Amino acid sequence: MRPIKIAAAQFEARDADKTYNLSRIESLTHAAFEKGAEVVSFHECCILGYTFLMTLTRPQLLELAEPVPSGPSTRHLIELSKRYNVPLLAGLLEVEDETLYNTYIAVSPDGYIAKHRKLHAFINKHISSGDTFTTFDLCDCKMGILICYDNNLPENVRITAMNGAEIIFMPHVTCGLQSAMPGRGKIPPEIWHNRHQDPARCRQEFLGPKGRGWLMRWLPTRAYENGIYAVYTNPIGVDHDTIKNGNAMILDPFGEILVESNELEDDVVVALLKPDKITVSSGYRYLRARRPDLYEKLSEPLPPDMDQGTNPGWKLTDPDDA
Repeated sequence: MRPIKIAAAQFEARDADKTYNLSRIESLTHAAFEKGAEVVSFHECCILGYTFLMTLTRPQLLELAEPVPSGPSTRHLIELSKRYNVPLLAGLLEVEDETLYNTYIAVSPDGYIAKHRKLHAFINKHISSGDTFTTFDLCDCKMGILICYDNNLPENVRITAMNGAEIIFMPHVTCGLQSAMPGRGKIPPEIWHNRHQDPARCRQEFLGPKGRGWLMRWLPTRAYENGIYAVYTNPIGVDHDTIKNGNAMILDPFGEILVESNELEDDVVVALLKPDKITVSSGYRYLRARRPDLYEKLSEPLPPDMDQGTNPGWKLTDPDDA
């Protein structure tokens, strides 16, 4: 790894409006480029919108999905990357042989680089989960990708780090969701829409247990326990029937926040990631202290009487039941 400036962006995406969302990606790429960013990353499914996907039937999903890398959105991202001479990472709905995936792609001015299919897809039963961990070389650094729920399981981040990733992109659409946890729950839409008149109230919701407070329970830990840089992206504002809090941030291998957006609007933040922090981090030592001979239990399936599968912890819509 070499010292590198990475950007994490946040914006309010519009459901099913690829033209608008790609225009915001371009504007924020330009802003990041002006700040010296060498790589710019965006949130999960940012080209299309995300939570509304749970309301769609399979034919409706197929209408919105694209092949990767031959589809128009990937080609558009490559053109943007060439225009600003900076690699880009963004998410969309992919189709391959009639199978649908929640996919996050990396491109550079030279073309398509890599894609990651979400390992724990759940937003719609017609979207399949991926089965591969993703690492790739970019700008003389080893990068990895894990999408949203993928990062909630420590095993996924650990394996990506063991595969050599020094920087892991963690695109999300999260927070402001129903939950059994004390203090969590949905953020009232009127608080977001009134943010310019009462920004303090909006920040209380965004920074409290419904938003950033929940992230701080686990996100710094993923960076700390594996000795990696974590690049967290998340939309801000209306996402279907929820309000998202943004808080785009980049964390170092000590779990410390290098840079974070507290803006109540579209924004991009840039941080310098340096290799010297990795080898002196606790996570770097922990990886080398592992005892694989003791971990056979980790590869065993759960007992058959236990519910298995990815459960978001909040109620999903099933359009096939309508």
